[in-house]
Amino acid sequence: MQTSESLQLRDEVRMLGELLGSTIQEIDGQSHFETVEQIRTLARDHRAGSSIALEALVDRIAGFSTAELRVVIRAFTVLLDLANLAEDRGRVRVLRRRQGGEGAYSESIVSAIAQLKSEGVAPEQLAQLVHGLDIELVLTAHPTEAKRRSIRGKLRSLRRVLYQLDLDPTPRERERLDRALRCELTKLWQTEFVRPTRPTVLEEVQRGLAVRPVIWDVVVRTFEDLRSALAELYPGLEEEVRPFIHFGSWIGGDRDGHPFVTPDVTEKTLTWLRDAAIEAHLGACDELIDSLSLSSTYARVSDQLAAAIPETSHATATGLDKYPPNEQYRAWLLTIRSRLRATAKSAFGRPTPAGAYANSAALAADVVLLRDSLSEAHNQRLVRDEVQPWLDRIEVFGFHLARLDVRQDARYYLKVVAELLKKSGDCEDFTTLDEGQRQTLLRKLIAQAAPLDASGLSTEAQQTVELFELLRRTARATNMGALGSHVISMTKVPSDVLTVLWFWRQSAAVDGGDDRDAGLRLPIVPLFETIDDLEHAADTLDALLSDPTYRDYVRPQRDRQTVMIGYSDSTKDGGYLAACWGLYRAQERLHAAAEKHSVKLTFFHGRGGSLGRGGGPAARGILSLPPRTFDGAMRLTEQGEVLAERYDDPRIAYRHLEQVTWSSIIAASHPNQSHAKAWDEVMDELSVRSLKAYQTLVRQDGFVEYFRSATPIADIETLPIGSRPSRRGGKHTLADLRAIPWVFAWTQCRVLAPAWYGIGAAVNSLMADRPDLAERLPTMYRDWVFFRATIDNAALALAKTDLMIASHYANLAAGTPSNEAIRKQIEAEFAASREAVLAITGGADLLDDTRWLKESIRVRNRYIDPLNLIQVELMKRIRTADSTTPEAELSGLHDLMRLAIKGVSAGMRTTG
Repeated sequence: MQTSESLQLRDEVRMLGELLGSTIQEIDGQSHFETVEQIRTLARDHRAGSSIALEALVDRIAGFSTAELRVVIRAFTVLLDLANLAEDRGRVRVLRRRQGGEGAYSESIVSAIAQLKSEGVAPEQLAQLVHGLDIELVLTAHPTEAKRRSIRGKLRSLRRVLYQLDLDPTPRERERLDRALRCELTKLWQTEFVRPTRPTVLEEVQRGLAVRPVIWDVVVRTFEDLRSALAELYPGLEEEVRPFIHFGSWIGGDRDGHPFVTPDVTEKTLTWLRDAAIEAHLGACDELIDSLSLSSTYARVSDQLAAAIPETSHATATGLDKYPPNEQYRAWLLTIRSRLRATAKSAFGRPTPAGAYANSAALAADVVLLRDSLSEAHNQRLVRDEVQPWLDRIEVFGFHLARLDVRQDARYYLKVVAELLKKSGDCEDFTTLDEGQRQTLLRKLIAQAAPLDASGLSTEAQQTVELFELLRRTARATNMGALGSHVISMTKVPSDVLTVLWFWRQSAAVDGGDDRDAGLRLPIVPLFETIDDLEHAADTLDALLSDPTYRDYVRPQRDRQTVMIGYSDSTKDGGYLAACWGLYRAQERLHAAAEKHSVKLTFFHGRGGSLGRGGGPAARGILSLPPRTFDGAMRLTEQGEVLAERYDDPRIAYRHLEQVTWSSIIAASHPNQSHAKAWDEVMDELSVRSLKAYQTLVRQDGFVEYFRSATPIADIETLPIGSRPSRRGGKHTLADLRAIPWVFAWTQCRVLAPAWYGIGAAVNSLMADRPDLAERLPTMYRDWVFFRATIDNAALALAKTDLMIASHYANLAAGTPSNEAIRKQIEAEFAASREAVLAITGGADLLDDTRWLKESIRVRNRYIDPLNLIQVELMKRIRTADSTTPEAELSGLHDLMRLAIKGVSAGMRTTG
């Protein structure tokens, strides 16, 4: 039975589809419109069970001209974008209905506090939990966002018009809004869908942080909701709430395999972030100047604020002379604005202009004077709704908007330190030393602060020294406020971390040193990514914290160490199930190692947007963390396309932050809620068996050739959607390929193997060899949050997989015995994994307990199928081109291929 929401969604999709059809008719003509309709009808009939329709669809596509292909690709891509937009609006309608009901709706902040109240959590326990909440969402620029900003902008405009149509407009207003819809669709249809060139890093900075207006608006609502819930259920505790969500960014600081992120680019990024933050604070100040027209005749001004307001002689400079003299709140805000403007003129490494704020804490202190005075004058409503939100934003965004992380590969630093030490005469060849010798030498050098001299050395060495000099100057200027973590990818041994500590300590000699240097601690964060590195991560951390030099470095950082774990590369390295369990066990062991040294751990979860890279609902991921390892502090990446999916619409952005907060409160409040230890043995067995199955697939001879033949990886690697190269080097090997294009390619051909391959083999062999363990699986699914999340994410990936469509891609690799064998392996493992998941969940079909999602996949398949079949046709044409094929024709085929990739991404709602 269809609900009113599903009927409304269906009607909206139909309406938007009809508007798109009329737009195609008007601009491209009746014949192209009829072509699109023919393909749509054949695709629908195919999904209704007609094999004849599928054959006709393939034949029709094979006969298309380039012009016809372009129109069809664009039509189905836009249709899928419009369906996504309507689906998101449907989610918002459901949420609003729940919010309008009685009591606390599910996965809300108030429901979390109500649950703790019902469990008898004492106020002092809850206060401790609230103080410990520290969630940092780190925005990244991984090349997974296939849409141009121009396309996103048109879709946002359409969304705004649709929301206006929800407000019961008059007939004349409706006519105007209908025209606006048609106007936006007309522009969307005629806009280029694919970027002509790769963005620069600085363009990525601006693109990635274009979500600033939305997060600026919605993040403070989560704090307000927590305060309100506590005021209702734990009166008095609302005063304990401080901003607990912050933002970081890798964009402009991620140097791992990215030659275009230079020290100059990083410096410009830091400046851009600072300018954007100050501009936002100026906007907030101007809003309050307009709003707070209170007269001191009627609203008393505290003695402290009155004493702080400048003398009349400053009136003209600050704009005071434009307002009545008794509007003292405005006078103070105008003074704040004057100081912010002076701050905007300052820059890192330059003298601070007169009147400028030294840091955001000084700005907050001025706003606190305003808040306290208003409170004394019984203006608590104004404080809550207008002043406190700005104070919260000052705490969240500071003068940096998002703290900038830097990431670099440990192997890169090893090469650089070897160059520097050879030049200085401290070591002839650092790379030949064993681990103990490296640590001993680094400890000795860390105690000495001398400028590093990279003159005459490689570009890598020179840029590394320049980078740390920049980081030191920035740390001095902002008291570390603008800097996030220094992430070391591919960390394997303690010396990888000590090397960065050495770089940081030596940078203290820059510019002759500074009295502030002693208190500046760069957060150094090891990143463990591969299955083997995760297995040995706890030993590495234990050895590192046993080192007095490093332990002394951590102590002033509140005895807290951040460790990053990588979901993408671990899955690519060992397959889905082995990676999930490897990450879980690594967290448990890392936590135990830190606890041994009285150090608290903050885990930095490097999750991607897709299921094959640790994606899925963020709240589900947080709840499935090992209980004792999460105390309310966490960092979490928000990658690529996820930024637009979660932050384009303020309503969805708020819901995302609300669910992250809800799940964090619930997870942190149950630290001792553990699973049955007997289940560890089951997971150990499943992990080993799935790893064997996965590595048997990817390590066999001919697999890379099959992958390159049966997926559109070649065109994905050339997509101009990210500034970073898709490969770490120039080799066409699996090890050299980044996890993002790896998952991207499998998603495009509708296989999604990285998110399920190996489950079937593992479960089947366990049933055969250890039925005593296998019989525990349904109970584990029912009672263990981690296992349920693992299986549910795999079920979603299996439901999105379509081997019938995938077979058309696989046919491109036909012709060799090895390719046929690989194809059969994948098909057999899909069937086995599907049956295994159903056996574990007890369902008759995948996603039976999530009907709306199952229906969404069913409906959108009819629109994705033509795009997939067009991709296959284009791959055939590209591969049969020869030296006689005109360059313009071949270039046109590649352009269409990229366009089709973008369309499939819209339909799958994910890339890599």
